[in-house]
Amino acid sequence: MEDIENIELKYLNLEDYQELKEAMIASYTTMPDAFWQEHQIKKLIEEFPEGQVVIKINDQIAGCALSIIVDYEQFDDNHTYKDITGNYTFSTHTNEGDVIYGVDVFIKPEFRGLRLGRRLYDYRKELCERLNLRGLAFGGRIPNYHKFSDTLTPKEYIDKVRRKEIHDPVLNFQISNDFHPTRILKNYLEGDASSQDYAVLLEWSNIYYEKKSKKATTIKKVVRLGLVQWQMRLYKDMDEMMQQAEFFIDSVSGYRSDFALFPEFFNAPLMAGNNHLSTPEAIRELAKHTAEMVQRFSKLAISYNINIITGSMPEVVDNRLYNVGYLCRRDGSTERFEKLHITPDEAKIWGMVGGNKLQAFDTDCGKIGILICYDVEFPELSRILADEGMDILFVPFLTDTQNGFSRVRHCAQARAIENECYVAIAGSVGNLPNVENMDIQYAQSAVFTPCDFAFPTNGVKAEATQNAEMILIADVDIDLLRELNQFGSVRNLKDRRTDLFELKKK
Repeated sequence: MEDIENIELKYLNLEDYQELKEAMIASYTTMPDAFWQEHQIKKLIEEFPEGQVVIKINDQIAGCALSIIVDYEQFDDNHTYKDITGNYTFSTHTNEGDVIYGVDVFIKPEFRGLRLGRRLYDYRKELCERLNLRGLAFGGRIPNYHKFSDTLTPKEYIDKVRRKEIHDPVLNFQISNDFHPTRILKNYLEGDASSQDYAVLLEWSNIYYEKKSKKATTIKKVVRLGLVQWQMRLYKDMDEMMQQAEFFIDSVSGYRSDFALFPEFFNAPLMAGNNHLSTPEAIRELAKHTAEMVQRFSKLAISYNINIITGSMPEVVDNRLYNVGYLCRRDGSTERFEKLHITPDEAKIWGMVGGNKLQAFDTDCGKIGILICYDVEFPELSRILADEGMDILFVPFLTDTQNGFSRVRHCAQARAIENECYVAIAGSVGNLPNVENMDIQYAQSAVFTPCDFAFPTNGVKAEATQNAEMILIADVDIDLLRELNQFGSVRNLKDRRTDLFELKKK
C-alpha cells in the first residue's frame, strides 16, 4: 500500500495488449491459456471503446473489465459464454441493445484486497445509467464449488454462500456489489473445472432506465407539490368560494407546481345557508354542489396546467352519503376516490357510509395514491397502493383538535417510512361558528419523506405554520425512492416476510 503513488481508471488501448495478456495469465492460474488474443481485444475496442477499461497503479495494469452491449431478449436463459460472445467474436454486440454484458473482469493477485474490483463494477453501473440501458448481466464463476460438488447441488451451494456458511471469493464479491443471482447456467464456460462448468447468472437493474417512448411526453422525476392550507370562512355562494379556490390554484401554479392538494371538506362553509335544516339534511344539500364543483376544478386544472386533488366533498349515490374526492388531471381526465373508513362522528351525525374503491392513479408525474384523513390510520391501504407502484400519497384531512391532527400526522409519517414513498397532508384552519359539526379546525400541512441518508433526518421535507392560512411548496425527487428501494440502509418493501404473511385486495 505504501508504494502506491496513483490509481487511474482508463480506457483500454491496444498498445496495452502485451501487458494485459500477462495480467490475464497471472490472474487465471487455474485455467491454462485463459487470455484473449490481440485481434479479439482490437475488436472490443473498435466496437465498444467505453466498455473496455483498465485500472492502473503506478502506470501498471492492476485489473481490467471488458464488456459488450447485447439485445438481451435474443438469448435463451440457459445461454453459454460462447453463445453470448458470438463464439468469442463479439458479433453479438449491438448499439441498439439494452443490457451491458460482462465479458471479463479480473484483478491481478498482488493487487487484490484493495477493492479495485468495486471500482470496475461501479464504472459499469455508471456507464449503464449514462447510456440508459436496462441493466448489467454476466455469468459469474463459482470457483470453490468443486470442493463441495460431491455433497451439494449448485443451488444448495449458492444458498450456503449467501448465508455466509461457505466462502466463495468471486460470488461473495458480486453479491456484495448488488448483483442478484437469477439462475444456474450449466456448461457455461468450457474448461472451468473449479466451477464444474457451472456459472451463476448475475444481474443488476438500472433503476433509472426509461424505455424509449414514441410519445412526446415524459414522466417527471422531480415533482413539485403545492399544498393549500385552507382558511374556513363564510362565503355568500359557490362562485365566491371557487374564486378563493382559484386564487390558491393560481398561486401554486405560479410556482410551477405539478399538484395542488386541497383539504377534506374544504367546501363546508356552504352549509351555513342550511342551518334551518337538520345536520344530515344540511350535508346532503351540500352534496348537490359536488358535480358542478368537479367540473369547475377540471376546467381550472386544464387552464392552469396543474393536477388538482379536490380534497373531499359529500356525494349521494343510490341515496347513500359518501365522502369522496376527485383527481382532476391537467389533460382533462378525472378520477374519483372514496373515503373507506368513516369516523364514528361521521356515521353518527351525518349517516355517512364508507366507500369500497381503492386504487393507485397514473399521472404525468408517476403513480399516486389518495387516502382521505382517517384512512391513513389504516396501514394496509397504503401498503396495497405501494404494491401498485405508488410514489406519492396525498392525504386531505380535517381535524378539530391537536390530538386528532397528531393521529393523522404520525400515521402519515409512518406510511412514508414503511412504504418508501412521499406523503403530503393538507388540512383546514380557522372556525365556522355558524355550521354545526364544523365549529373549529386544527392543521399543520406537511410533506413527509422516508428516513435515510438521501432524505431529511427527521423525515419532514416541508411543513406549514400551524393554524395559518397559506400555501406550502415542496419538491420531491422520485429517483431517490428508487435508490432507497435498492440500496437503502433498510428496505422495508423488499424485506417483507411474504413467506409468513400476505396482503391482497379483495
